[in-house]
Amino acid sequence: MSTNKERTLARDVIATQIPSGDKHPLAAGEQVFIHQVLGGTYTVQTSTGLYRIDGKDADSLGETVTIDTVSAATLADGAPDPAAVWDQLRKVFDPEIPVNIVDLGLVYSMDVAKSEPPAEGYKVLVAMTLTAPGCGMGPAIAEDAKSKILLVPGVAAADVRITWEPTWNQSMISEEGKMKLGLI
Repeated sequence: MSTNKERTLARDVIATQIPSGDKHPLAAGEQVFIHQVLGGTYTVQTSTGLYRIDGKDADSLGETVTIDTVSAATLADGAPDPAAVWDQLRKVFDPEIPVNIVDLGLVYSMDVAKSEPPAEGYKVLVAMTLTAPGCGMGPAIAEDAKSKILLVPGVAAADVRITWEPTWNQSMISEEGKMKLGLI
């Protein structure tokens, strides 16, 4: 779908306000302007500000709801393929920036560990940061990352933690990310 499209909400929807991260209802019949569609979420502008609408609510915008799936094999021991986890993290976007969290340099580490008994399977542990400490979208972005990781075959649990050390800066953005942002 192309961005910068005006829409009228077909039904009531709960959206996440940007940048506070607060949940707010948007009413059926309200006019919205779609700014960005990335990672299965929609960044829209209303008369009261910017909001993120989850892909599961795409029908409220007149779009088709898609189910995200991952077609990756597990490793020989049943562990998730780390490349598949990284691919999923590349589907997570800050709603104000058209670059995924990996290319933004926000993901500091990703580890796969055998779950501790009595739990079975494997747990993915991610340490990430945000572009600014005051960003209220942190929990929403972390939850988006967690939900995408849990789709990877072999993942039984995921823990996405936000850290502030080291402090993020623009030098952490990948070359691809810098190109998308027009920094090079």
